[in-house]
Amino acid sequence: MASLKELKGRIGSVKSTQKITKAKQMVAAAKLRKAQAAAEAARPYAERLGAVMASLAGKVSGDGAPKLLAGTGSDQRHLLVVVNTDKGLCGGLNSNIVKAAKLKAAELIGAGKDVQFYLVGKKGRAPIRRDYANRVGEGFDTSTVRNPGFAEAEAISAELVAMYEAGKFDVAHLIFPIFKSALAQDPTVTQLIPVPAPANAAASSAVVEYEPDEESILEELLPRYVKTQLFGALLEREASEQGASMTAMDNATRNAGDLINRLTIEYNRSRQAAITTELVEIISGAEAL
Repeated sequence: MASLKELKGRIGSVKSTQKITKAKQMVAAAKLRKAQAAAEAARPYAERLGAVMASLAGKVSGDGAPKLLAGTGSDQRHLLVVVNTDKGLCGGLNSNIVKAAKLKAAELIGAGKDVQFYLVGKKGRAPIRRDYANRVGEGFDTSTVRNPGFAEAEAISAELVAMYEAGKFDVAHLIFPIFKSALAQDPTVTQLIPVPAPANAAASSAVVEYEPDEESILEELLPRYVKTQLFGALLEREASEQGASMTAMDNATRNAGDLINRLTIEYNRSRQAAITTELVEIISGAEAL
């Protein structure tokens, strides 16, 4: 059984930890509102851009289609772009993203495909390298930027498109969390390159003339679409990180409170037992006299 001094020290240590987790919870809650607003504001633009691209893609086919839309003609080499956070203490967010990436990799490898990883963010690198050390290639470090934004998405997009043009992969998949609430952040896997032509392009009876032609517009639009998808993934990641961090720190604060209560009860019982023992010894000594 721990001594009174040890119990008192443990109570003080847990109280210090509780102050830290409470402070981090409040910081995450303050950041969450801004990050959530940014993620939700970017969604309509991405959806509208996809609708415009769908309208154009339906009018372009054959040899006239840009490579980013038509593909390389093969699907043997796959690149998994995994977007993780740069900081920990956010519950199971990163482990869920890594799990989704590993499931996708196992599915592709089982189908006889060549798989490589392109990692964005610091967390998640170690578990992926542990299982796929020889498949982890290039990546992008966002830890040096306080709030990753469109500039980082543009840099990642430029590097991925350059790799695609150089023939380093045939298909790229984007794996990132979608923010739903502070309690739910769902990992999702979408095809990034070649840009998937939407199958549900809305049919319209209106006659639309494009200037310049559809191919030229798509040449400009497709790289922008890739940037937008990556930008959205970064925004979703930031919102998911803050939401998961707030929830994790709230749980940690509650657990610390429960532990403090249990240790306090144990401390009081030990203190009461020590006092009772001293009283018994005093009474026994008095009777002996």
